[in-house]
Amino acid sequence: MAMSDPYDIVVLGSLNQDLVARVPRIPEPGETVLATGHSTFAGGKGANQATAAARLGARVGMVGRVGDDDFGRRLIAGLATDGIDTQFVTVDPTVGSGLALINVEESGENAITVSPGANATVGVDDVAAAAEMIAAASILLIQLEVPVAALAAAITAARGTVILNPAPAAALPSELLAGVDILIPNESELALLSALPVTDNTEVVAAAGSLPVDDVVVTMGAGGAMVVKRSGATHVAAPTVTAVDTTGAGDAFCGALAAELARGAYVEAAVRFAVRAAAVAVTRHGAQAAMPTRDEVS
Repeated sequence: MAMSDPYDIVVLGSLNQDLVARVPRIPEPGETVLATGHSTFAGGKGANQATAAARLGARVGMVGRVGDDDFGRRLIAGLATDGIDTQFVTVDPTVGSGLALINVEESGENAITVSPGANATVGVDDVAAAAEMIAAASILLIQLEVPVAALAAAITAARGTVILNPAPAAALPSELLAGVDILIPNESELALLSALPVTDNTEVVAAAGSLPVDDVVVTMGAGGAMVVKRSGATHVAAPTVTAVDTTGAGDAFCGALAAELARGAYVEAAVRFAVRAAAVAVTRHGAQAAMPTRDEVS
């Protein structure tokens, strides 16, 4: 796609190789638990969200880094299969691709350890190279698995809607948050960002309202999502499903929300769609492998 034909969404973020073990329960510290099986999947929050959006019909460009290794080549090829532009995914010869070690228990809950690898080397130069694509896109979608300096540069370059999924949880400068149009934290991330308790829906609304972002969408797992705007708050319930793997649920939600906004939906309508997309994703194993198509969500 020519640069003159803007993308709906540009994702700046991580690409990881996921090594997943299925376990009867998450091990305690110092404990060894025998897995019932293991799999290898494409992952990384950035690449997951890009894949989710692309499968739901959005035109997507990706900015990030992988290592000069088999993992990196597979990750780029996988994105290209879903029609995602990877021209600004740099191959870094100095470090390996990002790696995630994931334990998934029978309930679908997980415990994840991420070694960032090449994701940690994403910088302002990567953003500068992709600045024209970022500026032309309707939406910039970012997370916290690449350095904050790169995120800040991308926010400055963006001319469209900026969506931040502040995961993994981290404290962020208020000036960075001030450049965000839509924030999508889960409850623990919201508690860290706001320094307020979030033990019930009333506290969730208060904590979200304390942040310098006009629209905050708080994901609540099986509890759905809370949309907090300056004009008020709306709770969106999640459909009841049997979860087998929650690894990519939040990324399915973020990618679906961005894809729906790119189609012209209002935030509340996009959240309703995103909740359904995440519900489909948790009924499948893997991260990118679990991302649904529009027919499967609608």
